[in-house]
Amino acid sequence: MHFLKKQFLIQIFLHTPFATMHIDCHVKYYYTIIYITILFLNVLKLSFSDPNVAISIDCGATIEGKDIDGRKWEMDTKYILSPGDSQPVKAQFQDPALLSDIPYMTARVSKSEMTYKFPINSTSRYFLRLHFYPGSYPSFNIEKSYFSVTVAGFTVLNNFSAAVTAEALTQAYIIKEYSFAPLDGIDSLELKFKASYKYDGSFAFVNGIELVPTPNFLDSAVLVGFSDQSLDGKTATTETVARLNVGGNYIPPTNDSGLLRTWYDDTPYLFGAGVGVTSSDNKTVGLDYRDMPKYIAPKTVYDTWRSMGPDPNVTLNFNLTWTFSVDPSFTYIVRLHFCEHVYSKVNQRLFNVYIYNQTATPSGADVIAWTGAKDVPVYKDFAVNVQTGEGQQEVLVALHPRDIGAEKPEFYDAILNGLEVFKVSDGNKNLAGPNPSPSEALAKAEQEKRKNFSKDVTRINAIWPASGVAAAFGLATVLAVVLYKKKSRMPRSKSGTSSWLPLYGNSHSSGMKSTIGGNSVACAQLSTEAAANCRHFTLAEIRKATKNFDESNVIGVGGFGKVYKGVIDGNFKVAIKKSNPSSEQGVNEFVTEIEMLSKLRHKHLVSLIGYCEENGEMALVYDFMAHGTLREHLYKGNKINLTWKQRLEMLIGAAKGLHYLHTGAKYTIIHRDVKTTNILLDENWVAKISDFGLSKTGPETNQHHVSTVVKGSFGYLDPEYFRRQQLTEKSDVYSFGVVLFEILCARPALNPSLPKEQVSLADWARSSVRKGNIEEIIDPNIKGTIKPECLKKFVDTAFKCLSDHGIDRPSMSDLLWNLEFSLQLQESGDGPKGGSSGRNTASDNINMHLSTLNLDDDEDYTESVSSSNNQNSSTAIFSQIVHQTGR
Repeated sequence: MHFLKKQFLIQIFLHTPFATMHIDCHVKYYYTIIYITILFLNVLKLSFSDPNVAISIDCGATIEGKDIDGRKWEMDTKYILSPGDSQPVKAQFQDPALLSDIPYMTARVSKSEMTYKFPINSTSRYFLRLHFYPGSYPSFNIEKSYFSVTVAGFTVLNNFSAAVTAEALTQAYIIKEYSFAPLDGIDSLELKFKASYKYDGSFAFVNGIELVPTPNFLDSAVLVGFSDQSLDGKTATTETVARLNVGGNYIPPTNDSGLLRTWYDDTPYLFGAGVGVTSSDNKTVGLDYRDMPKYIAPKTVYDTWRSMGPDPNVTLNFNLTWTFSVDPSFTYIVRLHFCEHVYSKVNQRLFNVYIYNQTATPSGADVIAWTGAKDVPVYKDFAVNVQTGEGQQEVLVALHPRDIGAEKPEFYDAILNGLEVFKVSDGNKNLAGPNPSPSEALAKAEQEKRKNFSKDVTRINAIWPASGVAAAFGLATVLAVVLYKKKSRMPRSKSGTSSWLPLYGNSHSSGMKSTIGGNSVACAQLSTEAAANCRHFTLAEIRKATKNFDESNVIGVGGFGKVYKGVIDGNFKVAIKKSNPSSEQGVNEFVTEIEMLSKLRHKHLVSLIGYCEENGEMALVYDFMAHGTLREHLYKGNKINLTWKQRLEMLIGAAKGLHYLHTGAKYTIIHRDVKTTNILLDENWVAKISDFGLSKTGPETNQHHVSTVVKGSFGYLDPEYFRRQQLTEKSDVYSFGVVLFEILCARPALNPSLPKEQVSLADWARSSVRKGNIEEIIDPNIKGTIKPECLKKFVDTAFKCLSDHGIDRPSMSDLLWNLEFSLQLQESGDGPKGGSSGRNTASDNINMHLSTLNLDDDEDYTESVSSSNNQNSSTAIFSQIVHQTGR
């Protein structure tokens, strides 16, 4: 290669005028030859660069140099394809937080578009790192710098301000790291920097660029919440959100596994007071990587870890949690690194992993079960979809010992060695997010600074008469500076982002119209926030998803209209609720559903993906619930017979969803239509609350109810709400009480074909409980399988929910606690066996337990549902109820 390069240069030399030039030739020919030679040298140097070797350039530098780690950084001139009006600049001040002046003290600045071009191997994945130091540069106001960066058709930065970002994150410099999947057939990578046209005087700048060839280290990631779906990481282009050496120290790029990655201490990312304990492996025995490539993570990562501790009385009462600020409307890959150094048997350390408040490991995480031995590293990839919303969202990664079910571990502990989070580009090849906002503490400090400045100005005014011309000149100078800064400060807008499944953020008109019966009817206004938080589908997309509303895809029919099974974006299953054009009432419910669900996200609430409103057609798009409604598995001829334990778990899930609505959301939300057809079951039989068309926000703090017209479903309606038209959270509790008996008895809330006293399930159940013959109304499929203590607690709770007056009903929090307690009672010991004798014994025990309750009249029934919480109190139970973030 070098020989060919040398011969090529000789040929250039021989064919230039310099070869035949006499001594007395004009000097200008000499300079011409020098210029041509330098030009060809630069072209050759670029063309002969090895695409399999990492490139590091110090933008704006005039000489090559080395950083604090001894890494060599080149000048950027030979990689500039289109310089535009770019120019090199040098920072006037070095922030003490800068560990190295290379590559941060020089930059290349451009007010127009400038392009860098790098040779690449089309079969390799590449890390691209952009370094920004928003310091002070001569003739450039860094606060005016807003720009975009596109790479190989991907928008990695849009309307980006390094100054705003550094201020919000309280950092001196910013490093943006991206990983590009192999670009088939492309032998070069172009980076285009373009100043934002929105602001006068805006410019783009960059201090350093790294391009590192890597193996394709990303794999298929399981989509959390959808066990049958995964994300193909091998074809994903990503941005690194975090890379942590959990329980260990900072690892510089030179100590990484050849990929020049930086691993940071995880301490700043820990959430809450429970930080666990850190440990390290000091054995000389090396790790057994087996089939796992060593470049996945360096040995140092697997030699340190963070665990919860040895005391189960402590570990069962907290989650070991890390929190990450992320941009909404994107999918994120979360990679967890494990290596067990202490235990050697399966089920010694078994724990659950929760990501974005969802269970990522339904069967638990057991490192030894995955690896088969100690000192063997392993990693697991998960993908989560982050909801739309304003500002940055949070993704929590939490560990908790697995203490539910038969497979209880020997030690109640959890472990993690390393953690990486990657943002995945959306369908529009976009990775750009909004500029972050400063924290409340930082904003307060800035406010105090401005307040002190105002005091200084006031003080100057006070001494004006005594200071003469000098004071006047000083004050004029201060005012001029203030006016200049005020004029020069640019607005810090947040750029919108589009997303990958299942939530999208698109801006649409806040006003909506519906054509009903041939007339255009202005419907309720959809807020800008709600419109931005949901994907807007075209009617063509909805028709394609449902095969033009093919009747074979109908999976349900409700008051709003038919519900169709559909597929969007290739293979993502959804449920599409299409409006009935003859129902004008559906318009308001349509808007209410979007307004409510666009702001809510919880494991036990059905997720709204988007909506369609076009040509008089209205449709709502939800996550697909594979097992349909809870009702159809009770008494609609479904062949699946739910066990009592399964029913309890589903009720607990639904109760958690309602508890979140009542207490965890920004405002109290009353569902107003709780029933078994509005409790849906996903592929894992997880219960989720649906249908928010009738929901209302709760009362103001100085009120106890919302006065509103009565709406809901007969059989579930709160009698107090029906009489007084005053809606409270206890109205949902009453409806849920009917659901509890519906689960227990496997019969509808209303059945007109039955004798008069049995038509209403609520009335019949209360009467049966008072008379002590509760066993007569239990579903025969589960009679004899329910432990008497469990049934007593369950019936006690359900009966209290159906009290005539809301004040006598439990709160949703108490109700949830009692259902959890009922499940614990059912799981403790061996329950009654099947068979006639077993059932008789169970019935006798049930009657004995229920006979201790005074249920003759609601007013006399004063035993609090929550009073029994003191019996067999379990911190493990309570830890399952309390949700730290309310989401």
